[in-house]
Amino acid sequence: MNKKVSWRNIFPAISIPLNDDYSINEKELRKYVSWLSEFDEIDGLVCNGHTGEITSFNREERKRITEIVAEEVGDKVMVISGVCVEGTLEAIEHAKDAQEAGADGILLMPPHIWLRFGMNPEAPVRFFERVAEAIDIGIIIHLYPYMTKAFYPVETILELAKIPNVKAVKMGTRQMALYERDIRILRKKAPGLSILTCHDEYLLSSMYVGVDGALVGFAGCIPELITEAWKAVKNNDFKKTRELEEKIFPMAEAIYGIGQPSGEAHARMKEALYQRGIFSSPLMREPVLPLSEEEKVKVAEALKKAGLK
Repeated sequence: MNKKVSWRNIFPAISIPLNDDYSINEKELRKYVSWLSEFDEIDGLVCNGHTGEITSFNREERKRITEIVAEEVGDKVMVISGVCVEGTLEAIEHAKDAQEAGADGILLMPPHIWLRFGMNPEAPVRFFERVAEAIDIGIIIHLYPYMTKAFYPVETILELAKIPNVKAVKMGTRQMALYERDIRILRKKAPGLSILTCHDEYLLSSMYVGVDGALVGFAGCIPELITEAWKAVKNNDFKKTRELEEKIFPMAEAIYGIGQPSGEAHARMKEALYQRGIFSSPLMREPVLPLSEEEKVKVAEALKKAGLK
C-alpha cells in the first residue's frame, strides 16, 4: 500500500483506549487507528497530543503508544507523536524516542513553565533548533492560544519556519482577527510552511480562512463528518459545508460547549467513542474525573442529531 506523505489535510489527534486498570488497551488502539487510516483526506495520525492524555503517560508509555500506531498504520499514513516536557534536554530525548518508535514527525509543545512565567523572545527559536538538530524527522509547531504567555507571535513562527525540518504549524490562536492576519503573513513570508487549524470548537469557520488542513481531536471522534467537510471546503461547496455543519455543530456543542478543548472535553470525546462502540470504556486517567449522567446524555443526543450510530 502506498503511504500518504503529506503535511496537509486532516490529522486526527487520537484518544487512547484504556483497560480497567488504566493501562493502554493495545488491541482497541490498533483497531481504532486502523479504522481512522482508511478515511480519505486523513493523511496522518497524531498520538500523544492533549486529546491523547499525554501529560498522564510516562516516557515509556508515550514511546509504546507511538510504536503501536506506527506498527499498525505507519505504512498507510504519517505518524506524528507529541513532545510535551519542561526542559530542552528532555525534549530532545523524547523526540529521539518518537523517531526510534517509527514516527514521521513530532508535535513540539512549548514547555509549560512558559505558560506560568512567560519566556525570553529568543527562547522558542533556540528550543526548536536544539530539538531539530537531534532528529531527522519533521516538526509541527504547536501554537498555544494568544492569551497565554506561551503564545508565539508571528515573527517567532517565521523564524521557526527557517529550520529545515519544521514542516507545519498547528494554529491554535483562538482570536479570529489575529488568526487571519497571521495566516496572511505566513502565506506571504513562509510559503513552504503548512498551516493546520486546531480550532475544534469552531472548526469549519477556521478552515475557510485558507488553511492546508486541520490537526484536531474532533477528527478522531467523528472522522466521517470532518473529512467530508474538509472536502467540501476545498471544493468551495458552501452548500455542502453548511449541511455538514448542521451535523457537526451539535457534537461540538456537546463536547466543547462554547469553550476550547480541555481535559473534560477530551473525556466527553472519549465518551462519544464509547457510545459509538469504538471504545469499550470511556475511562480517563485522573485528575480528569468521570462525566456526570447529564453530560453523557448530551453526548448521546448530539450523536443522534449528527446521524451517527
